[in-house]
Amino acid sequence: MPVTELAPYVKVGGLSDVAAALPKTLRGAGHKVTLVLPRFAAFESSGLSVARRLTPLPVKLGDATYDVVVYDGRLPSQVDVVLVDVPGLFDRAGVYGERGEDYPDNGHRFALFSKAVAELVRQRAEAGNAVDVVHCHDWPTALVPRFLRELGVSVPTVLTIHNLAYQGVFPKETLPSLGLSWDDFVVDGVEFYGGVNLLKMGVLTATALTTVSPTYAREIVTPERGEKLDGVLAARRDRTTGILNGVDYAVWNPATDSVLAARYDAEDRTNKARCKGALQKELGLGLDLHAPIVACVGRMVPQKGTDLVADAIGPLLRATDAQIVVAGDGDPALVRRIATEVERSRGRAVFVQAAAEAVVHRIFAGADVTLVPSRYEPCGLVQMYAQRYGALPVARATGGLVDSIVDCDAKLETGTGFLFEEPTAQALVSATLRAIAARNHERYPALVRRVMRLDRGWERAARLYEQVYRSVTRPS
Repeated sequence: MPVTELAPYVKVGGLSDVAAALPKTLRGAGHKVTLVLPRFAAFESSGLSVARRLTPLPVKLGDATYDVVVYDGRLPSQVDVVLVDVPGLFDRAGVYGERGEDYPDNGHRFALFSKAVAELVRQRAEAGNAVDVVHCHDWPTALVPRFLRELGVSVPTVLTIHNLAYQGVFPKETLPSLGLSWDDFVVDGVEFYGGVNLLKMGVLTATALTTVSPTYAREIVTPERGEKLDGVLAARRDRTTGILNGVDYAVWNPATDSVLAARYDAEDRTNKARCKGALQKELGLGLDLHAPIVACVGRMVPQKGTDLVADAIGPLLRATDAQIVVAGDGDPALVRRIATEVERSRGRAVFVQAAAEAVVHRIFAGADVTLVPSRYEPCGLVQMYAQRYGALPVARATGGLVDSIVDCDAKLETGTGFLFEEPTAQALVSATLRAIAARNHERYPALVRRVMRLDRGWERAARLYEQVYRSVTRPS
């Protein structure tokens, strides 16, 4: 399973959580899973122990041949991991870039990584240890099916699209450095508005496709959400499956979470108040257990609706006695906007930039409401983490948010969160006010209990992935 992120070692977005939890669950179901990643510096600095293979792996990409250094290791989950390295390409700060800018040679870096993955698969097959399926993730690994074909390796492939907005588009002049030919450009369809689109190549060549929620699978074949690939994706609709991501409850569970001030669960939430008080003290907010804490956690980019949060802070503080916690990092302009609004809050809001993972856990534990105002959301994990911790999600009705949240009715008899339709600050504020007002309803305790008891574990998703694997490995 080639990926480019893996929690807790290398984390940019939700892909890292998926890469950690899905293989672990598949292994628990009796499968042998091997993760393959570039050897980013964060792995060993985070304590992962790996052993260097004595013989480098020669990888030919275009006219050049690289001696790829291979490392073998095993995760605490007992999933095998292989790290591949080329000095100067992967031993850098960040994964795709730093300070908000992508590395200009990302096409070459990840094409070489993909070719190395294909060579490793061929090597295993020649040693009599062939893999049954290669499961790729997003554009950095989307060339793996193409390179397997080039090497004459007959193995089915699955490509998961975690976010269609990121496609790996590069100038056509980079074709040689990507190990691609002019035929790839004009015949096989990697051409994309005069450039080279790596994800498009993967969509065209993978045996099957998946996305990270059923609703997103339907959205990406429309012009509104297809990011100019809707026609290509529509042509492969019959080989595309939407599978909602899950939650690793060994990591995200207030009943066992060691970083919390106190533990609690759906049946006894008494200690959630202790977590709120501890969070207020940790972040310098006023100690007020009756004031609702409204949290927003995640990447600060337009897709996530960070600008809507910035616009909503003032109205929410004026209309309620809420305290607001924003945690994340990303687009510098959005970071400045949030920081400015927090400065105006007179101590009722706080901004935790680049929050550590433990702090994020404590924010969910102390919060009453979690904002997820994404303009679009392939799946989203924040809302599911928030549900487990009893911090009711307020989310836009899109993508995986629709698949994981049922809008609460006025009597709180049904529902698992609060949805709004339009991507506006006004709609976000209105839905948040509904969530805050619900705290005074007699059925509110039952609502929180119902939400916390939801089963969003990875077992169901893993079974669906098993079905996809069987469909591509079954003899035709």
